[in-house]
Amino acid sequence: MIVGYARTSTAEQEAGLEAQVRDLRAAGCERVFAERVSSIGPRPELEAALTFMREGETLVVTKPDRLARSVADLLGIVARLEAKGVALRVLSMGGSEVDTSTPTGRLMLTMLGAVAEFERALMLERQREGIAKAKAEGKYRGRAPTARGKADAVLRMRESGIGPSEIARALGIGRASVYRILAAEAPATG
Repeated sequence: MIVGYARTSTAEQEAGLEAQVRDLRAAGCERVFAERVSSIGPRPELEAALTFMREGETLVVTKPDRLARSVADLLGIVARLEAKGVALRVLSMGGSEVDTSTPTGRLMLTMLGAVAEFERALMLERQREGIAKAKAEGKYRGRAPTARGKADAVLRMRESGIGPSEIARALGIGRASVYRILAAEAPATG
């Protein structure tokens, strides 16, 4: 069986995820595991795909950076696949299968992973430089706080007896934000 894995970091990248799924289906993937999560957090669909795979099957990804967060992570995933007898195919290699059991295939995959890791580091560096420049020019305000805008809802829910954890879940904010809002309101009501 040919299995695909697609990943984007945010919901804003929906078109990118759809493009990956389309490319994976075009490459013959019978089953595609897809998720919208950062590569640094847990990746449940990747784990599901790795668990699902059986000997003789092939895992297909569009690019190495969709599969792994670093060269070390990439090689760890490759080792897991090899231990199961699963091949890895990376579509950005021109559609040909990368045979990770050969020294040449492993070198090519390692080089692709290193280039992806390097590109990400450059992008983050440019982002930091842009933020620093914007701050110096007084144009950077940072991310708009999301929880403060929901303070009234937090207070209403708490007054109706709902606990902080449930409030956080219902409003899509962190539990710590709920506690901060409640603490800030305490002196005013007390």
